[in-house]
Amino acid sequence: MTNKPLTYKDAGVDIDAGNELIERIKPLVKRTHRTEVMSGIGGFGGLFALASDRYREPVLVSGTDGVGTKLMLAQQHDIHDTIGIDLVAMCVNDVLVQGAEPLFFLDYFACGKLDTAVAAQVIAGIAEGCMQAGAALIGGETAEMPDMYSDGEYDLAGFTVGAVERSALIDGSGIDAGDALIGIASNGPHSNGYSLIRKVLERSGEATIEDDPAHARLLAPTRIYVKAVLALIEAVPVKGLAHITGGGITENVPRILQGDLGAEIDTSTWRRGPVFDWLAEHGNIETAEMRRTFNCGVGMVAVVREENVDEALRVLIDQGEHAWQIGRIVPGRRETRYV
Repeated sequence: MTNKPLTYKDAGVDIDAGNELIERIKPLVKRTHRTEVMSGIGGFGGLFALASDRYREPVLVSGTDGVGTKLMLAQQHDIHDTIGIDLVAMCVNDVLVQGAEPLFFLDYFACGKLDTAVAAQVIAGIAEGCMQAGAALIGGETAEMPDMYSDGEYDLAGFTVGAVERSALIDGSGIDAGDALIGIASNGPHSNGYSLIRKVLERSGEATIEDDPAHARLLAPTRIYVKAVLALIEAVPVKGLAHITGGGITENVPRILQGDLGAEIDTSTWRRGPVFDWLAEHGNIETAEMRRTFNCGVGMVAVVREENVDEALRVLIDQGEHAWQIGRIVPGRRETRYV
């Protein structure tokens, strides 16, 4: 008996589908182009020439992240065109808090069997996120791994590099008691707390939040704050920035504090929003747990001098953000206190 010669496609990997995907996404990638990009998609490495006339002492700031189990909801509801925005946001917002402008982005897309239509939707979202952040999408990897993932499943990871002048690096070292804390509104849970969210959905057995589809609210893409915050940095001295991800305000603001300082948050200055109210009610989640798991309506926090608050708010609002003073820096032990 003779055995039929095996091919890679017989093993579940379709090289032609991968090549088709590259051709489909080339126009998307082109939309994110920056003048510093030296290579096109499809090479072994992405080339980016850092503009020597823009920086005297450039510091490169790198970040990597995923979108967690929010992917499971996206796949469950067949919504693939915004999860890529989440991927970019989680990376670029992190490097932003150092004062860095995101320069370029790379993605990793892994699946069991490549569905080029789905993958193209995901990468379209990544390209949209890069455009919102002003970063070039200069490369990525598509890995088709049979038996590693079930049909219809995929995973994502993202990587970004930004740059900031050494003298403009934001590290929280200048924060003083009496400084103001400005909150910038979130779009919902962003990409954190989704293991708990899925438990709440499972327990509630409901598909709506205030008569709106739950997934429509829960899958709202993470807000990208790059352009607004860079404009803020240009306008006023920003002493510190905190991206409110897993751990919420409770744990993320203290990460930028040094010495005997704490954060006092006035929760009466905003409403966390109906999606968080729904989660708290249907999951029977206590307030402290909500604040430690979710952003509760605040996606980014900036620290400025009290005398700069009005100008800071004007700039952020002009940039299309909803922003307000949520508290102040007080003597403490690197903790968050709610009043």
